[in-house]
Amino acid sequence: MLKDITLGQYFPGESVIHRMDSRAKILLTIVYIVMLFIANNVVGLGLSVVFAGLLYVIAKIPMRMILRSLKPVIPIVIFTAVLNMFFVQGEGQPLFSWWIFKLYKEGLYTAGFMAVRIVCLIAGTSLLTYTTSPITLTDGIESLLKPLEKVHFPAHELAMMMTIALRFIPTLIEETDKIMSAQKARGADLDSGNLMQKVKSLIPILIPLFVSAFRRADELALAMECRCYRGGSGRTRMRQMKLSGIDACASAVLILSLAIVIATNFLIPAVI
Repeated sequence: MLKDITLGQYFPGESVIHRMDSRAKILLTIVYIVMLFIANNVVGLGLSVVFAGLLYVIAKIPMRMILRSLKPVIPIVIFTAVLNMFFVQGEGQPLFSWWIFKLYKEGLYTAGFMAVRIVCLIAGTSLLTYTTSPITLTDGIESLLKPLEKVHFPAHELAMMMTIALRFIPTLIEETDKIMSAQKARGADLDSGNLMQKVKSLIPILIPLFVSAFRRADELALAMECRCYRGGSGRTRMRQMKLSGIDACASAVLILSLAIVIATNFLIPAVI
């Protein structure tokens, strides 16, 4: 399961999406999230699904990567779907009734709608890190937050912290997997037992993981200090960012899709 977490990983490529400006990709990702939550009918949500699928095809990201990114959130999707399935009230007689649980047709529709929305949310936001290197992502976040420096907001430091956090997610996942394998080799039973026993079995994993994480953080801080890192003041950029025609076309397509989704909200009955 740990190896299936692909959040924060970058897959180099030469696709159109890889060549887009990081600032445009960050803003368009936010717009896509807004489009997902605005859509309240099947047509609008279907357009969001098709849009995300086309982006993955253009970016040439393998289908197995999409499935790997979705696998860890399957329990959340199932839990959300079950809650909506049994606690959304509908009109008429319920399809199923037992104790306090009543299943209506509207509950089924809402459960499926919410499950697809969560899947699209994970897939759409994961595409940002898949197609943007950590350094470029840092530059983009810092550039977008730079106007806030006038009110003494630490834009560079915040962007650096966010990117370092994303960068070390795969590293910590790999470290966790190694620690679990080492503990199993020493005879630790991590899979069987009741809930309390499984929680207690995590202690031999969490303690070495925290020690390793703090050691890595200390080594990283020492390396940055040795290179005279003093924050964003006076720093220059090796690569200058500039918007291109690709960014303008992608923005126009997404804004048009958002407008269509908003229009469908007025023309088609809502599911939720």
